[in-house]
Amino acid sequence: MVKIHELKSPEGARRERKRKGRGPGSGHGQTSGRGDKGQKARSGGNVQPWFEGGQLPLHRRVPKRGFSNIFRQEYAVINLRDLTAFEAGMTVGPDLLWERGMIKHRDDLVKILGKGEIHQPLQVLAHKFSRSAAEKIQAVGGKIEVIGR
Repeated sequence: MVKIHELKSPEGARRERKRKGRGPGSGHGQTSGRGDKGQKARSGGNVQPWFEGGQLPLHRRVPKRGFSNIFRQEYAVINLRDLTAFEAGMTVGPDLLWERGMIKHRDDLVKILGKGEIHQPLQVLAHKFSRSAAEKIQAVGGKIEVIGR
């Protein structure tokens, strides 16, 4: 078995660093491997990764498109099939949904959509309901309540 003090690097695995600017005998004197003149030969001189040699850059060539409505309201979407996790007669609102990890933020606006079926009557509080969701909840004897922000 090889002991740790007997380990050795393979031949050619370790090499000395290039010592630049140490005279003509070193082979890396005078310009220190930077070539002659130009931006990259100067101290602190280099181009940014996005520089395209003076060509009109990509971020200026690509057309601006679309419109962002700063008043847009995003809703956390809950489907009826997700409400089957609750027992009959429960009051289900944004706080309970947040506690169960069904919405990401406590102050999210909640919209209930009609995907899936519901079999137990629930009292559901949300900021918005789709027509099909409201009909399905009321059809099984549940109640819906639209709450404000």
